Order: sequence, then structure tokens, then C-alpha cells
Amino acid sequence: MDNQKISTFLMFSGQAEEAMNFYISLFERSEILHIQRYGPGEAGAEGSVVHAIFSLNGQQFMCIDSNTPHDFTFTPAISLYVNCETEEEIENLFGKLSAGGQVFMPLDKYPFSDKFAWVGDQFGVTWQLNLLGKQQ
Repeated sequence: MDNQKISTFLMFSGQAEEAMNFYISLFERSEILHIQRYGPGEAGAEGSVVHAIFSLNGQQFMCIDSNTPHDFTFTPAISLYVNCETEEEIENLFGKLSAGGQVFMPLDKYPFSDKFAWVGDQFGVTWQLNLLGKQQ
């Protein structure tokens, strides 16, 4: 495991492993690097994620399943920005990430990009997808 200085940390409520598996299926060079689960009688639901590290195209992320109820979740005020190299890649990611989620900006041409979309996935994580070329 590479110890990058700054990592994105995602807190889920029982869906951390499902989300990780979904995300690593979308990007090349992606894998779960470490996963620690709650055991019987521990603070969280048995088998849920105490802490995990996964990589998406070589970039590391961390996540947990929160064992404490809370009134907040992910917000569109922060999103993961993905530069896509091909039309096929951006269209594929748009379709998969928006399925069961929300589209904030549809896949289209904008003044700052020839092809761009902003979506919230089924887990509430938001993604900005940009076709490389003309950028902000």
C-alpha cells in the first residue's frame, strides 16, 4: 500500500463494500487494497467495514461504514472529478454512475468543455466527468 499524504475519506452507512466494488469495476488499475470488518460483538454490524483502502486508477481512497447514526450524508458541494480520454469512456461512466442516482448536469457540450456531466451515484457520491480536450 502506497501511503499518499492526502486521501479522500468516504463514510457510508452499511454500503461501503458494495460501493467500493462498484467503483473498482468502473476504472482500470483499481482494487481493494485493505479491508477490516467488524466482528461479532463489536461496535458495528458484524461484517460491515471498520476501515478500508481502495484505489481507482491508482488513486487511493479510504472508506468506512459508520456505526453511529447521523443526520448527514454526502453533498454535491464536493465531487470526484474524472478526466475521460474517450467518448466511450465518458458515456460508459455517465450511464453507470447516474443509474439509480441523480443527474445535476446532463452529458452535453458546455462553454468550458466539449463533453461534460455532473452526477450523483446510487450511494450519494458526486462525480464530474470531463472529456479531455477543452477544460475549465
